[in-house]
Amino acid sequence: MKSEIITIGDEILIGQIVDTNSAWMAQKLNSIGISVCQITSISDERNHILTSLQDAENRANIILVTGGLGPTKDDITKNTVCEYFDSKLIMHEKSLLNIKTFLEKRGVNTIIDNNRNQAMIPDNCIVLENFIGTAPGMWFEKAGKIFVFMPGVPFEMQFLVTNEVLPRIKAKFTLPEIVHKTIQVYGIPEAHLAEKISDWENSLDKRIKLAYLPSPGLIKLRFSTKGSNRKELQSLINSEILKLKEIIPSNLISTEEKKIEEVIADLLKSKKSTLSTAESCTGGAISQAITSISGSSEYFVGSVISYSNDVKINELGVDKNNLLTYGAVSKEVVEQMANGVRNKLNTNYSIAVSGIAGPSGGTAEKPVGTIWIAVASENNVISKKYQFGDDRLRNIERAKNTALDMLRKLLLS
Repeated sequence: MKSEIITIGDEILIGQIVDTNSAWMAQKLNSIGISVCQITSISDERNHILTSLQDAENRANIILVTGGLGPTKDDITKNTVCEYFDSKLIMHEKSLLNIKTFLEKRGVNTIIDNNRNQAMIPDNCIVLENFIGTAPGMWFEKAGKIFVFMPGVPFEMQFLVTNEVLPRIKAKFTLPEIVHKTIQVYGIPEAHLAEKISDWENSLDKRIKLAYLPSPGLIKLRFSTKGSNRKELQSLINSEILKLKEIIPSNLISTEEKKIEEVIADLLKSKKSTLSTAESCTGGAISQAITSISGSSEYFVGSVISYSNDVKINELGVDKNNLLTYGAVSKEVVEQMANGVRNKLNTNYSIAVSGIAGPSGGTAEKPVGTIWIAVASENNVISKKYQFGDDRLRNIERAKNTALDMLRKLLLS
């Protein structure tokens, strides 16, 4: 069973808003066993809408469309839909009553023509009542294909999908089970990972589709399969993940879609240990990631943002001579930062980062992207130099993820 998602709106095409509707709908469709074969964003233009509907009808069994159902003149979807389905607009009294009730609850007692026009519905559709907005949804069936048109306002679309669209689809079709599972791999480039697991990947059960989803410092591996028995499908994927664990034990950080800061949280809480950070080039990105997890006050004590050398010296106890001799971006300094913040805040573990995020500040000896990271415990300090690249934000993100992964390995050692 294939589906297609179409979003209508010039605001998407000019980048004024981000299309979050499609991602949400795709997840919900997959959860009931429907594959999404294409997602398309189109303009509020008659010919574009008509062509897109025809193309989608040729490709998919179920077409979900959002947008273009507002009360203003630039919303032309309903008139175009009438043309496509050989319909005419008629007043739907129940929708008109819903609109009046909706507006009255918000203190609007006078309904204007633009609101009244939203209750005009094609005469050959099934109306999907929208109790939390002013634009009802519309369900059409044509030549065995289903078309659903919904408002583009995310919470209204989600209401209709949850309460109307998915129940109707499940009642109409016998659907397969689709199972996705995502695991997370840190500390190995995508090409190196692919080479290292190539034999395993070549022997992977043919019913499983594997996808690489890389981001700075992190690679997600998504397993997908479909069939009739969910438990069997889950067992099939889990057996392959166990094999993979034996190949990359230190890089596979989670067999669930957990952020690395969540993995760190679990490890620190299990050890009843505390953490502090000393950040220079990352400017608090590491501590922000850590404190994004609810309950982080249980294990995270605090951070020193030691952007200047004076702060490194006065707050972290970094030796001034080391700064003069080796520079702020050095093994000697970052290790002293890690020990200094751990001692200052009296924690079991610490992270320290110092580097040149860029795009300026690099030298021949230490080019942009040079980052030193250290992690420390009471009895151990581990530091390493990285060369990430020349993009500032990407360097900060990679430094953050790499530092957290270094701490993860120290916690496990």
